[in-house]
Amino acid sequence: MSPLTTLRTALSSLGASKLRSGLTLLGIVIGVAAVISLMAIGRGAQQAITANIEALGTNLLFVRPGSTSQGGVFGGQGSASTLTLDDAYALLDTVYAPSVAAVAPELRATGQVVAGGKNTRTQVVGVTPEYQFVRNVPVASGQFVTWGQVDNISEVAVLGSGVSETLFGFRDPVGQTVRINGRQFTVVGVLKSQGGGVQGLFDDQVLVPITTVSYRLASQRTTQGGVTVQTVNVQVRSGDVIDSAVQEIATVLRLRHRITGDDDFTVSSQQATVETLQQTTNVFVVFLGAIASISLLVGGIGIMNIMLVSVTERTREIGIRKAMGAKRRDILLQFVSEATLLSLGGGGAGVLLGLGLSRLMDGRSLGNQTLHTVFSGDIAVLALVVSAAIGLFFGIYPAFRAARLHPIEALRYE
Repeated sequence: MSPLTTLRTALSSLGASKLRSGLTLLGIVIGVAAVISLMAIGRGAQQAITANIEALGTNLLFVRPGSTSQGGVFGGQGSASTLTLDDAYALLDTVYAPSVAAVAPELRATGQVVAGGKNTRTQVVGVTPEYQFVRNVPVASGQFVTWGQVDNISEVAVLGSGVSETLFGFRDPVGQTVRINGRQFTVVGVLKSQGGGVQGLFDDQVLVPITTVSYRLASQRTTQGGVTVQTVNVQVRSGDVIDSAVQEIATVLRLRHRITGDDDFTVSSQQATVETLQQTTNVFVVFLGAIASISLLVGGIGIMNIMLVSVTERTREIGIRKAMGAKRRDILLQFVSEATLLSLGGGGAGVLLGLGLSRLMDGRSLGNQTLHTVFSGDIAVLALVVSAAIGLFFGIYPAFRAARLHPIEALRYE
């Protein structure tokens, strides 16, 4: 038989039992739709995580005390600090570090913040004026920390939006006073709300001059009397010079610390963090796809079951066809075509249903999180290819069984 005749025969056979064919299609439809919708959710989560990390600032490097040989992702951060405010300023040297655009050192402490009868325990971050731009934390009202306040060890504070709401409600706190660990601070600004994600952590923090944290709250100094810092956020001039910037930073700090052996600092890039998270979320996306593929397997078994029933019901028809000259190949192609049409039809309908579900779930709230879905063509193509392969795989045995029937025994079958 010609391919066109085989296709027409397969369509006619499937149309003769519409309910059974429809129920068989349903298994593949559900399987494909599950794969597409779950992978769309996984990719949406991956994209949201990447966007949150990138929102922390552009082209960032993080310099922290401790070497990688001391263990941990960022090295031995629990050891004695080896970075100072002078180290951070030294990275602005245009001769030794031309790739560095700005630096924003920080020093953290935990503080009990009290205003009137309300209080909250949160992170108090010592910063310099560049921190606002390097870490992308604009103010909604008032002003950010100034150099004069850093130099004078001023007791001023910039509140995160969450802290401001907790302590002052919807009133503007600029000009009001708060007590941090018993010391009185004047509120000079309120940060713009960062919303959810990693950047949203700033909503629940209080920013003060870095010298104030060092001398008034944390009282951590180096033996030389300088201001200790926990992290130096470094903004490089462009993404193309990140590798050069890492080498330049390492050179400057090695010279300043007179290092001849292992480094006493660690330089990590924002891009490395993004790539690590992407690798982790890729595993998560594949895991979701694998779980959803189980339903595709169940749909394939359903196709095999229906095709075996079809072979049994059409045994006399197969005998008549063979008696009239149909070859084993013709019978084989007919049943394989029916199985493939079932799987491809279910795959196509599943793609449309999966697309609809992913669009429906995009932007929906689940608990405290908002779902984001990303549908892409490669997922749809993959689902169609897999559904066709399942049709071939689970349809081949019933087709071989039908093709091997002896025409005389088939004609005798009741």
